Amino acid sequence: MVNRGGYKHPPFSFINLNENIFIKMNFVVYTKDNCPYCSKVKQVLELTESNFVVYNLNEHFTKEQFYAEFGEGSTFPQVICNDQKLGGCIDTIKFLKEQQIV
Repeated sequence: MVNRGGYKHPPFSFINLNENIFIKMNFVVYTKDNCPYCSKVKQVLELTESNFVVYNLNEHFTKEQFYAEFGEGSTFPQVICNDQKLGGCIDTIKFLKEQQIV
């Protein structure tokens, strides 16, 4: 988990479905070294003060495990939110915009 220090806000993101209902959002980011899109999606999640965990190729999982989870030929990063596979950096930013987080 990425610690943003201080925690002025709750260490997780919310979707406001209406004035009275909020849903906690947790993100998992699968990355690899030297990946500019991986860096970008992590930066966006940090800026939105979202709660996320980062797993790195060859440190936390193998390429075979990655392809088994996301499909042969999948690219980095891959992001999951509350067990929903969002896709890569662009798909994740689109999702954040749709949820009015960015």
